[in-house]
Amino acid sequence: MGPLDWLRHYRRADLGGDLCAGIIVAMMMIPQGMAYALVAGLPPVAGLYASIAPALLYALFGTSATQSVGPMAIISLMTASALAPLAEAGGSLYVSLAAQLALLSGLVLLACGLLRVGFLANFFSRPVMNGFTLGSAIVIALGQLDTLLGVPLGLDRLAHPAALLHGPSAALGLGALAILLLARRHGAALLRRLGLAPGAADVGARLAPMLLVGASMVLSAALGLERHGVRTIGAVPSGLPHFALAPSAWYWQPLAKPALLIGFMSFLIAMSGAQALALKRAEKLHTDRELLGLGLANIGSALSGGFPVTGSLSRSAVNFAAGARTQLAGVVASLLLAAALVSPTGWLAHLPLPVLAATIIVAVLGMLELDTLRTAWRYDRADALALVATGGGVLLLGVEAGVVLGLLLSLGAMVWRESRPHIAVLGRIAGTQHFRNVRRYPAETAAPVLLLRVDAGLFFGNIEAVTTRIEEELAAHGAARHLVLVLSAVNAIDTSALFALLELNGTLAARGVALHLAEVKGPVMDRLKDSALSSQLSGCIFLSTENAWDALARNES
Repeated sequence: MGPLDWLRHYRRADLGGDLCAGIIVAMMMIPQGMAYALVAGLPPVAGLYASIAPALLYALFGTSATQSVGPMAIISLMTASALAPLAEAGGSLYVSLAAQLALLSGLVLLACGLLRVGFLANFFSRPVMNGFTLGSAIVIALGQLDTLLGVPLGLDRLAHPAALLHGPSAALGLGALAILLLARRHGAALLRRLGLAPGAADVGARLAPMLLVGASMVLSAALGLERHGVRTIGAVPSGLPHFALAPSAWYWQPLAKPALLIGFMSFLIAMSGAQALALKRAEKLHTDRELLGLGLANIGSALSGGFPVTGSLSRSAVNFAAGARTQLAGVVASLLLAAALVSPTGWLAHLPLPVLAATIIVAVLGMLELDTLRTAWRYDRADALALVATGGGVLLLGVEAGVVLGLLLSLGAMVWRESRPHIAVLGRIAGTQHFRNVRRYPAETAAPVLLLRVDAGLFFGNIEAVTTRIEEELAAHGAARHLVLVLSAVNAIDTSALFALLELNGTLAARGVALHLAEVKGPVMDRLKDSALSSQLSGCIFLSTENAWDALARNES
């Protein structure tokens, strides 16, 4: 499957859905793009720039038919976090650094796609991703409160309650917030009652921010809200972005680490949404092609005055619901945005910032999902701790530190579990050929034979714990003259574990206890055949636990 396969096999029947979806997504991207540019600390027009070239490039090289690539709240927050120490938000250096960050992130994704290392993204567990999303959503929402209320917030203002808000701005922002929350909760149901089909009602409800933004611009222009102290977007340059990246200085070193993190997060966010939508249509996504598409999208954003981008779950869901069948829907949305920039943009200047802040807050609050935390708390407290630590780290320490903290805790929990594998003493279920844990089942045992099942691969990190447990069980079963290690759950034995088994074999032989192996998997057996263990083993290697039982327990009885 190569680039533009969707175009070579395009069906005329898909055109209507693609055109409709492209128009609707373009309407969403205008307020969203400008809003997320503000989250990133950039001029609003940068969000529109970052919505044109990336969508076109993704359509060429990506594999999701419904993925909408462009600005996204979490990636915008990560951009602001990475650039804040280096330059003043909104300045020319800051804009240049945002483009450099997009370029580096794109190169990271591109390299990962070419090297086919998309599997590395699996090290970000779902609880860590969920904690990151929760923390980021709260940070973004809190960061918009001063714009929503029309004044910068701070502890010094708590002594003067009247100074906590600017009346007209707060009325506009809080009113917009209430309308958007009501539309999110009840809009689709209301439209269905008015006769719209369920799919059309869902899309219509999602367009509420665009309709509200349009109404607020009309109200702002009619009432002259700027004269009453309400901040607006201001002049938005018309015309397409210039494709160039020639900064006066490069900042490769300070941007390298955040670019790596943003690249991986961009891929994870995009894949989570695209995969969920692809499953609904039984479509196949190609991980490495997705990396290439997202990498080139970020490079395109960098070359056109944008900032790091990824797939947006909300826009992709609308794209899907609106009938998108191929990547043409993304191309249509991109071309419509380009047309909006080529035409006069004076109408955008009246967009009130409090309304834009309300759209950001409602959008990110929609990402607050606590089901994963509840499930993790009941199922695995270590994962729940990683989730909470990631979210708290993002809130208290910053985006990068929060993600690294959650990742380390998640990996640490995995290492802890692997270093202390479950080991079961087995017995035979009477009258059957099945052998089960004697602590869970009424299974029969034979005093001269100790059956131990190790439920993990044997490697340098856990072999000491395994041999210690073996010695404990042998001490508890003093009459045992045969130790059978059931290796049905062992997928690998590394060199350290091999030497430990050789030492255990010699130690047991000196004590008159024979070491046997049973149910050794093929790949493990292939390596053991060429090792000293197979020739020095004091016991036998049995095909099954039943064979070991028949040969040892019955002969001893």
